[in-house]
Amino acid sequence: MSEQDQLLTEAIAREGSRLRSFIRRRVQDVGDAEDILQDVFYELVATYRLMQPVEKLSAWLFQVARNRITDRFRRRRPVLLADLSAADAEQGGSLEDLLPSAAAGPDALYVRGVLLEALEEALDELPQEQRAVFVAQELEGRSFKELAAESGVSINTLLARKRYAVRHLRRRLQGIYDEFVREE
Repeated sequence: MSEQDQLLTEAIAREGSRLRSFIRRRVQDVGDAEDILQDVFYELVATYRLMQPVEKLSAWLFQVARNRITDRFRRRRPVLLADLSAADAEQGGSLEDLLPSAAAGPDALYVRGVLLEALEEALDELPQEQRAVFVAQELEGRSFKELAAESGVSINTLLARKRYAVRHLRRRLQGIYDEFVREE
């Protein structure tokens, strides 16, 4: 065994149980915790393989673990429709255009909440292909080029699916929107 391998083996043996406990206190799922632990050790090995030895190993390991835990929670965080960002104008506008500004006061905030609930219901009504493109592009921020490469579906088809989804959502939400706008 090389000197580098020996150092890594000792570090993992020395810090492994403390690190596992640290992660388990922050991550409920045992499988997720083990995945994070393995990711941390993998990064340690990769760092040493790149000839970048770590000076304060324990602190470094725990910082990497914190980062991996944060990354895991970010990926799993539910997408809040209130966080919708404006879409490119060339993609047919944005749902944000239908929503009153959250900064416009309590009434507008209430209307926005009602519309977002209706939006979630309307998203559930979409055909799977349209919903998948809309969610990936609007909520996950993925590009059409990326989606096309991943799915093997042409960009034009993906654009059409999103356009149909946006049309359905606008039609579905227009009545609710009009009801609240007339009351103002």
